Amino acid sequence: MLIAGPSGSGKSRLTLASGLPQVRLDDFYHDADHPGLPQTLGIPDWDDPATWDGDAAIAALAELLDTGRTRTPDYSIPLSRKVGEKELVIPDHAHVVLAEGIFAIQALPLARAAGIEASGIYLDRPGAQVAYFRFKRDLKQHRKPPWVLVRRGLALWQAQGELKLKALANGFEAVSFADAGRLLAGA
Repeated sequence: MLIAGPSGSGKSRLTLASGLPQVRLDDFYHDADHPGLPQTLGIPDWDDPATWDGDAAIAALAELLDTGRTRTPDYSIPLSRKVGEKELVIPDHAHVVLAEGIFAIQALPLARAAGIEASGIYLDRPGAQVAYFRFKRDLKQHRKPPWVLVRRGLALWQAQGELKLKALANGFEAVSFADAGRLLAGA
């Protein structure tokens, strides 16, 4: 199951709380010095799918589902680069694997095209709430300089409605955070 939503909507928190195996799609970002990354304000536009290696993410997800294990990059958002690798293993008792990240919307059609049986939920939360959670998290984690966080945050808030429409068009079901938690508790 893919978990989508705007940055700061609680995707990571929800998947961690579920206790289900998970793939962090954000670990498949390209490094900041990758050639040809789209730019905004003189820095890579980390919200553009061209900054993400969707093929590698889907290949890792397919391997995980086929063999029960895979290796994925370990990506540092503050450093804008991979800092290592980690091994993911599906426990025998797991019936669902979650894949979450801001590019889950793009990942669902890629997964289905690769023959992966997948569904998706979109965390539908109010824009002001998401913007607050995102800014608070990004400051605490020193993800980027504050001026970048403010400019990026305002742009993401303005784009949130369009993001939801794109998710629905790609086959996601919009659910509240509470309903998503209940859904995953039953998985």
